[in-house]
Amino acid sequence: MTGREFLPLLFWAALLSLAFTHVGYPLLMAALARLRAGSRPQAAPPETPPLSVVLAAFNEEARIVARLQNLLASDWPPDRLEILVVSDGSTDGTVARVKELGDARVRVVDRRERAGKSACVNAGVAEARGELVVFCDARQKFERGTIRQLASNFADPAVGAVSGELLIDPAASAVGGGVDAYWKLERFLRTAEARWHSSIGCTGAVYAIRRALYQTIPDDTLLDDVVIPMHITAAGHRVLYDTSAQAFDSQPLEPAHERGRKQRTLAGNFQMLVRHPGWLLPWRNGRWWQLIAHKYLRLAAPLFMAVLLVAGFLLRDAGIVYSLCWWGQCAFYGLAALGMLLPRVRTPLLSLPAGFVFLHFMVAGGFWNYLRGAYRRGGW
Repeated sequence: MTGREFLPLLFWAALLSLAFTHVGYPLLMAALARLRAGSRPQAAPPETPPLSVVLAAFNEEARIVARLQNLLASDWPPDRLEILVVSDGSTDGTVARVKELGDARVRVVDRRERAGKSACVNAGVAEARGELVVFCDARQKFERGTIRQLASNFADPAVGAVSGELLIDPAASAVGGGVDAYWKLERFLRTAEARWHSSIGCTGAVYAIRRALYQTIPDDTLLDDVVIPMHITAAGHRVLYDTSAQAFDSQPLEPAHERGRKQRTLAGNFQMLVRHPGWLLPWRNGRWWQLIAHKYLRLAAPLFMAVLLVAGFLLRDAGIVYSLCWWGQCAFYGLAALGMLLPRVRTPLLSLPAGFVFLHFMVAGGFWNYLRGAYRRGGW
């Protein structure tokens, strides 16, 4: 095959891969979810088994008491609720503030050496007494009925994990508006995947599992809220997404806040790809194709974008389709640049391209951070 024949093939492969990743897969999942709509019998009302909440914390003195009060006010029988605060080598008054609360339902696991969130999650589950374990963070707040709503899904014995919905204050900038749109798409995908069979991953700030299904994860795991549910669904259990189990976060999805978090998350995806290749095998994991489409094709998207840009430039005079695609890319990246230069101009014409480019640029940052081993020594 000559270079003149290979270049169009490369162009169309990149274009179709990008189209499937960002449009085709969401449409496919929406169609599959509609096929399953109403096909599953309604579960019987659940009992209220002993339940443990695991909250990993590092230097949360300023807000830990308010967060614990929020959790203690949950609609769950007080004698069946325990909260485990796992301090990850906190150097402030976090542990002292928890003890001062003086509630017998709250226990502290005081880890003196900082080891990272996943190490704290392992330690918390090891100490948990409940049949169900709810994971949460210190920053967000739960609705009073969030824990009960999460737990109600376990009346179905096929369910092994349930994610709640994290509601985030809208961003003010153009790039942040694009990131908001991405998060809405992510919530849509998780809902559709769960209706079909299982969501790929959970929301770390609000999800629950059956304690008996927990598999200890390496202490340096970066993406615990995907790895833990993936272990569960690979073993044949369902992972649901319940939009009525809500947590609230007042920190908007602005680039200044999202940059570090997103790069860490993406580094975790690369780590998961390397550590769990068996999840890509159909006979090992029934959700293998969802994992590829939802997680791993996104990691390759910046490469597809670069190939499409270069091939489009080289083919711009080879026909009207190539010419339109080339100038369309120029316009798209120009609008993205304007969105970044004019952050206060909130219009989808700028925010969607700016957010799209920002998030894909973060993939490169995540890959670099994975290669250099960032976040693995006690980082959050």
